[in-house]
Amino acid sequence: MSARSIGFVALIFLSGCGRGQNTRQAETATTGADSGTAYTAKNPAYDGTGRVYMGREIAQVMGHLGADWLERPERQQEERTDLLLTALALKPTDVVADIGAGTGFFSFPMARVVSQGKVLAVDIQPEMIEYLNANKAKNKAPNVVPVLGTITDPKLPANGVDLALMIDAYHEFSNPREMGEALVRSLKPGGRIVLVEYRGEDPKVPIKEHHKMTEAQAVKEMKALGLKLLKNDSRLPQQHILIFGKG
Repeated sequence: MSARSIGFVALIFLSGCGRGQNTRQAETATTGADSGTAYTAKNPAYDGTGRVYMGREIAQVMGHLGADWLERPERQQEERTDLLLTALALKPTDVVADIGAGTGFFSFPMARVVSQGKVLAVDIQPEMIEYLNANKAKNKAPNVVPVLGTITDPKLPANGVDLALMIDAYHEFSNPREMGEALVRSLKPGGRIVLVEYRGEDPKVPIKEHHKMTEAQAVKEMKALGLKLLKNDSRLPQQHILIFGKG
C-alpha cells in the first residue's frame, strides 16, 4: 500500500475515532473561565468539533482505540521520526514533555537520547497511561514518567521542562489556550515548545483539513501565549516542525 493510500486509510480511522470522548471534552470545556472569550461555536464540520479558537475549528480526537495505528510498522518511514529526533537537538540532561504521548511511540526514542534527564509522557486518557506503563517496562526505560493530564492542564512542574513536544496533537486540544498557558508556565528559561503538524498549506498532504495546520495559524496561536517562532524546520516529508520560544 502506498503512503498516500495509507494516509487515506488513516483519515477514515481518524474521522471515526474519539467522537464520544471529544463530545464529553467539549461539554466539559464550556465550563472553563476562559470559554466565553477564547472560543466560539459553529456547526461542526465532518472532522471538526464545532468549537472554534482564533478562527480555527478544533479537530475531533483520536481515542485510545487508535493505539495500533500509532504503533504501525510503517510509521517511521512515513513520518521520518528519525529526522524529527535529530531536529529537536536534545541534550542528555534535558527534561522533555511529550504531550499527547499516546503509546509512547516517540517518548521511548527520546528517552534514550536524554539518558541523564527524563521524558514526561503526558496523556489525558487513562488507557494510554496503561499502554505507557506497559511499554516502559518492555523498553526498560526508567526515565519515562507517564503523567495523566487533563484537557486544560498537562500537570507539569513549573519551570521544569526544557522542551514540550506535541506531535499531531495540538490541533485536537479542546482547550488550546489553557493548555498553552500551562505549557508556557512549565518551561525553564530558554525552554522551547515544538509543534509537529501536517502542513495545512499543502493540498497534496493526504490528511483531512482539520487535522492539518498552517504555519501562519500556529504562529498566531503561539503569539497569543507570548511565544515567537524560532524556526520552521522543513526536513520532514509532510509535517512542519515549528519551534517556539518566549519572546
